[in-house]
Amino acid sequence: MNARERTEAIERETLSPCAALSAESKGRALPEEKCPLRTDFARDRDRIIHCKAFRRLKQKTQVFLAPMGDHYRTRLTHTLEVSQIARTVSRALGLNEDLTEAVALGHDLGHTPFGHAGERALDDLCSFGFAHYEQSVRVVERLERSQRGLNLTWETLDGMKNHTKGDWAVTIEGRVVRWADRIAYLNHDLEDAISARALEESDLPERVRRVLGERKSQRITTLVNELVESFDGELHIGGEIGEAYKEFYDFMFSSVYLNFSKAAKLEEAKVFGLVEQLYKRYMERPFEMPDFYKSIAEAEGVERAVADYISGMTDAYAVHCFEELFVPKSWELR
Repeated sequence: MNARERTEAIERETLSPCAALSAESKGRALPEEKCPLRTDFARDRDRIIHCKAFRRLKQKTQVFLAPMGDHYRTRLTHTLEVSQIARTVSRALGLNEDLTEAVALGHDLGHTPFGHAGERALDDLCSFGFAHYEQSVRVVERLERSQRGLNLTWETLDGMKNHTKGDWAVTIEGRVVRWADRIAYLNHDLEDAISARALEESDLPERVRRVLGERKSQRITTLVNELVESFDGELHIGGEIGEAYKEFYDFMFSSVYLNFSKAAKLEEAKVFGLVEQLYKRYMERPFEMPDFYKSIAEAEGVERAVADYISGMTDAYAVHCFEELFVPKSWELR
C-alpha cells in the first residue's frame, strides 16, 4: 500500500461509524488520478490553503471596520480559529479531521470586503442577491485557477455551502464546522468589541458569565465540551448550557452585529456608498475591470462579473479602486 492507502485503512479502523471516510467520498466533478500521499479530503485542504482567495482573507474585515490596532480579528484569523475549534471537536468524536479542516478553511472564501456590511450592500444591489456562503462555493468551483476551479470533493463543497443557515451539511464534519463557526465568532467578536470599548465585560448577561464562563477560553471550553459530551449521532447544545448559549447569541446580535447606533450606522452607510458606487461604475463601464472579470462578463453577464470582482476585493483594494475612480488627484504645474 502507498501512504494514501495506509491512511485510508487507518481511517476505516479507527474513525467513528459516523465519520466520512476519504475512500468513500462521492468524488469530484472532474475525476482525477489519486494522490499517492494524501487522501482526497487532505488534497482539498491543501488546495484551499494555497488558493488566492484564502490569502486575501488576511485583509478582509471580520466585524470592526478598519480598526486601529494589531490584535483585532480579520476574516483570516477568524477562519483559523474556526478550524482549530472544529478540529478539536472532530478529533474528540473520532471524525475525519482532514474533511473538517477543509470545510473550515474554505467556509468564508467568498466573503466580501468590509464584513457583513459589504455583504448586505451587494445583496441589496445585485438582482440575484448575494450570500457569502454561496459565493464561497462559486470561488472554488468557478473562479480559482483561472476559472478552472479547485475541483474539490462533494463533501467539502456541501460543508462550505451549508455552514451558515438553512439546510445542515450532510456530513457530521460539515455540521461540526457550522457549530465551530458560531462558537468562534461569538467569543472572539465579544473580545474585539471589548477591545474597541464598544462593550464592557460587565455588559455580558449574568447567566452567560455564570454558566459558560467569565473568560473567552472558559466559554469556548464549556461549549466544545457540551458538543462532545452530548453527541448522540447529532450535534446539539442543550439544557442550561443551551439556554445560556442562546442568550449569548441574542446578546451579540443585538449589541454588536445589529447594533444600529449612530456611529455604527454612519460607518455602515459609508460601506454601502462605496460598494454602490463601485457597483454602478463597473455595471456601466465593465471594460474598466481586469481582463479576468471581463471574460466572466462575456460568458455569464456583466452583473455576475461585477459581483465576483467586488466580493473578491480586500478592504484596502476596494478603497484603492474607489479613490482611483472617484477621488481627484493632486497635480502641479510644470
